[in-house]
Amino acid sequence: MFFTYLRRELRRRRKAALVVASGLALGIALVIVVSSVSSGMEKAQGKVLQSLYGLGTDMTVTKAAQAQSSTGERPRFQFDARGSDSDEEQSSDRVMVQGFQTLATSTVSKVGDQKGVSDVVGGLSLQVVKVSGQFRQGQFQQDQQSGGGNQGGGPGAQQSPEGRVEGGGADFDVNNYSVYGADVTKPALGPLTSSKITSGRTFKSSETNAKVVVADKSYAKEKKLALGDTVTIKSVKYKVIGIATPDSGDAAANLYIPLKQAQTLSDSKDKVTTIYVKASDSQQISAVKSTIQKNISGTTVTTSADLADTVSGSLSTASDLASNVGKWLSIAVLVAAFLVAGLLTSSAVSRRVREFGTLKALGWKSGRVTRQVVGEAVVNGLVGGALGIALGLGGAYVVTAISPTLQAEVGSTGGAVGGPGGGGPGGGMGGPARETASKALDVALTAPVALSTIALAVGLAVTGGLIAGAFGGWRASRLRPADALRRVE
Repeated sequence: MFFTYLRRELRRRRKAALVVASGLALGIALVIVVSSVSSGMEKAQGKVLQSLYGLGTDMTVTKAAQAQSSTGERPRFQFDARGSDSDEEQSSDRVMVQGFQTLATSTVSKVGDQKGVSDVVGGLSLQVVKVSGQFRQGQFQQDQQSGGGNQGGGPGAQQSPEGRVEGGGADFDVNNYSVYGADVTKPALGPLTSSKITSGRTFKSSETNAKVVVADKSYAKEKKLALGDTVTIKSVKYKVIGIATPDSGDAAANLYIPLKQAQTLSDSKDKVTTIYVKASDSQQISAVKSTIQKNISGTTVTTSADLADTVSGSLSTASDLASNVGKWLSIAVLVAAFLVAGLLTSSAVSRRVREFGTLKALGWKSGRVTRQVVGEAVVNGLVGGALGIALGLGGAYVVTAISPTLQAEVGSTGGAVGGPGGGGPGGGMGGPARETASKALDVALTAPVALSTIALAVGLAVTGGLIAGAFGGWRASRLRPADALRRVE
């Protein structure tokens, strides 16, 4: 009897039911779109941060670099200007630790022993400045006679914007590039994991001190490097075994070599600049961060949340709109939809006084009448939920199909950015020595819809139906059989 009466009444009042369902559908669709877009924002932000952190890394441990005075000496390069009567090309490399003070490798073990740490690995970030070229002998002799001798770009030398040192009897090219020393025994952590080996292979766990190198794709293209070629760093030749392509953004470094080789090149034996940490429980990252900071003094711990706070640009603006304006707008529309559904249901009950009064006169209890009204309202809510889900999925599909491009920049976190510098002079996206991001990263926005979002929409539909049913049920429960006689249609 319940379902028969329910079906008959819903068919009789299709227009009224559609109005209630449409209001609920609008609110539910808005919730789905906002939730999916917010999820897309997080995904886009994750792509930006991935180029800094590497996959599977929850936080980094570093030690901020000491401030250098403006009168600090520049790196000096030694050349033999009298080594030959001919114009002989010479070169000199300066390998420097980049961005941070070094930490003892024993610190890696200490961090790994902290509560909540699942895995840990150390790495060494380097910057190489290579100066190569030749002295013009005739010009050099004239400079010596005039007191303007040149050694390593001394008096009279000028550096052009293109990275050339000219004048003073010398003509040299200046080439900056970044090198990252990776612990090859733990390939699952560290910046190299944010790139995919698209040619050749990655390091073997046995190559802890091998003279091999993995080159970033862009750098390899610029320098015309191929598998099997050699790269010379500070007179040491390294064989190219792989080409790595970053999953998104800029590469963490131009070249990757085994950690021990990086330590030898930079005279940093048993030293690292960055410790990459994987927490055993992603929900306890803040607690792990506090534990490390408390037990290992002098270090800076940076989490992905810290980096996320530094993301700016249109991505950040859109994310704020989705999480703040969108959230409150969704709540406001839902509350309005619930109230309207309740008032319309209550109004519909008022127009059915004769019907319900007659049913009570025939022996229907108030509870039975209330259940009938609530049942109708819940069905209206479910219909509204179905419409809302369809509209929400359609809106999310449109956003994904259009894929609007957002720009993101990542600033400094006080010297604790989690990835080594890359991308050429001064470091690329995420270089630790940089104060601000020098390049905007374009990210395509998508709107993925999770099953949890669909479940939330169904829950809201049922909730809306129950609220509307509560309004109508309360009104129906107050009706008396005598009301049917006083009701004038």
